[in-house]
Amino acid sequence: MKINDLPVPKSIKVIMLNSGITELYPPQEEAIKAGVLENQNLVLASPTASGKTLIAELCSLKHILDEKGKIIYLSPLRALASEKFDEFKKYSSIIKPDGKQVKIGISTGDFDSVDSWLENCDIIVTTNEKADSLLRHRLDWIANTSLVVADEIHLLNDGARGPTLEIVLARFMHINPDLQILALSATINNVKEIANWLKAKYIVTDWRPVSLSEGILLDQEILYKDNTTREIQKKTRNPTINLALSTIKTGGQALVFASSRKSSVSLAKKIADQLGELISKPLKRTLLQEADKLLRTEERNRVNESIANLVKNGVAFHHAGLVGFHRKLIENLFRKGQIKVLVATPTLAFGVNLPARTVIINDYRRWTPGYGNYPIPVLDYKQMAGRAGRPKYDKVGEAIIISKTSEEQDFLMDNYLLSNTEKIWSKLAVEKIIRAHVLSTIASGFADTQNGVYAFFGKTFYAHQYDLKTIERIIAKTLQYLYDEEMLDLYGDHIVATKLGKRVSELYIDPLSGVIIRDALKQKPLQLTSLSLFHLITHTPDMGPIMRPYSRELDNLTFLMEKHKDEFFTPIPNEWDDHIAFQEFLGEFKTAKVLKSWIEEESEDNLIGQFGIQPGDLFRTIENAKWLLHATLNLAKLYGCEKILSLSSELHTRVSRGIKKELLDIVKLEGVGRVRGRILFNKGYRTINDIKLAPFKDLTNLPLIGPGLARKLKEQVGAFLNKDELENTGKGKEWKQGFLSEY
Repeated sequence: MKINDLPVPKSIKVIMLNSGITELYPPQEEAIKAGVLENQNLVLASPTASGKTLIAELCSLKHILDEKGKIIYLSPLRALASEKFDEFKKYSSIIKPDGKQVKIGISTGDFDSVDSWLENCDIIVTTNEKADSLLRHRLDWIANTSLVVADEIHLLNDGARGPTLEIVLARFMHINPDLQILALSATINNVKEIANWLKAKYIVTDWRPVSLSEGILLDQEILYKDNTTREIQKKTRNPTINLALSTIKTGGQALVFASSRKSSVSLAKKIADQLGELISKPLKRTLLQEADKLLRTEERNRVNESIANLVKNGVAFHHAGLVGFHRKLIENLFRKGQIKVLVATPTLAFGVNLPARTVIINDYRRWTPGYGNYPIPVLDYKQMAGRAGRPKYDKVGEAIIISKTSEEQDFLMDNYLLSNTEKIWSKLAVEKIIRAHVLSTIASGFADTQNGVYAFFGKTFYAHQYDLKTIERIIAKTLQYLYDEEMLDLYGDHIVATKLGKRVSELYIDPLSGVIIRDALKQKPLQLTSLSLFHLITHTPDMGPIMRPYSRELDNLTFLMEKHKDEFFTPIPNEWDDHIAFQEFLGEFKTAKVLKSWIEEESEDNLIGQFGIQPGDLFRTIENAKWLLHATLNLAKLYGCEKILSLSSELHTRVSRGIKKELLDIVKLEGVGRVRGRILFNKGYRTINDIKLAPFKDLTNLPLIGPGLARKLKEQVGAFLNKDELENTGKGKEWKQGFLSEY
């Protein structure tokens, strides 16, 4: 089917044709014929790069131009949401029937914000969690949603992300029964079951723009799924490195999946040692420049240097321990073909779109708590294998698993290459997961009786797969818990959320976190310090993974923990009575210590060295701490706890910026973070007024400031620059054109 033959307005066709798209892929054509542009619910299961996003774009624009309503695009990850937002932006030039341009918005953070500006957007790209948060605030414009696109629908099977996606879809179906749902995935086994739940048609296809060859490498020989073989050159004793080198020699790129962060870094370094001679001189010059960008950050650390050294050789690693800046730069370099080998942990398979000619699965086992090194699900293998083959560059993509023995090769062939993916099951019916969703169902007005709650949960995938009776017992127990903890109240048969319950739901925290914080507000420690609040928030289930102590840290942490015992809201567990609880408390204390060191302006590099943490983990801990300090502040306000309200407000800002209290004023200026703030403070510029009075030349001579930032600082404090100072910042031309009045 040609683009010109599509039943969509000409303005959409023009943009697609200008993008080089003239004809639909087979899966796209099937979706059109299935009625996706006529409001038909659809589950589209087709391989990576087969054009699922284009169908979402067509569907969205058809809704907007037919004036049906708003579009919500659900993504499981922030990085993926950002990628989709960039793809949708090309349609912002299209004019709607009301004469206004199509407006695209993205919202992925701050779960207590209603983001009122979203009301003016036509297409809203968001994460599942942010969508859940917006639904809890029961905003008027939510009811105008006419299309929901659920990307990576197979993640219903994920114990962490699946329940939220399931609840969000159930809520949207509850609000608007006429809503259109478009669910997308690369791999689904029980697609018919999911389609029935969503009252949708379904399309399952193996069609790919680049064909896929799956094989197993043993020593130097690859055995493919069709029983053909191929030999590769043996340059090292490591078959993964040999296969990566073979790919690069033929002009391709390799994406290597390692089982852990540590092994991804180690393997990347080994590949870099072998790859140097295969990188051309012009590319080496480009990579040197890109490596320099990694080092020109406000705060340099050993991880920056490690990545930079690898990038120089056309190699990088990618895992959750990296900060967003690192990940984005590495992903962009890989997309441009400048990084030749990327070694990643399996989480990348569910993330951003990074195809490679060859996907190498270095280890099919993964560390699973409680199980040890356990074989990955077939679904995970298929997700990784699906990255093989670069559209427009490769005719064939290869997905190869590394095997150590012939017996293992047979196992891998039978259990991965020749197997179907596992069935997707709802993970909703777990008490610690369901309690937040039960509370939000009542607090947001989706139900006001016990039977009403049952009726809502009857719309979930869990109820569709099993029977509502199997979940009613958990719901009843949860309702009792929420009532006992004063988050719900009863008026006859009617259930209402209390002020506490409503606020906990809006703050998007686990009710158990709300209980822990509320109880702490009622009993202050003997000494209320920053460490008190840091340990309190790390003691909540919402803090996420705490930083487990290494064996070398145990004695010192135990000693320090005892020393600070008067600052804790909860008593230290007895190590001999409950060893597990003691170890958990010790991990919470370590995490609190990291946060304390962060606001004392300990450098990132020292934190990495002292506590053995990665920048990405530090960033996530900081983000979670900000969220939970915000929640503590709001609950303290609810209960009138002035001291905790004041301290949590101060700590929220200090954690956000990583600063001592004395820098609170100076970091209000845009462009001034913890490092520049300390430079300014130590040179005597300690307040906004000090900056206003400071000689412009003196500011420009400070490290990491320079003329450009000095000008911005002066503008922010309302100071005026003279002609020479403006010319120093590259603004002389503007001055000569009569723009002096702006300054």
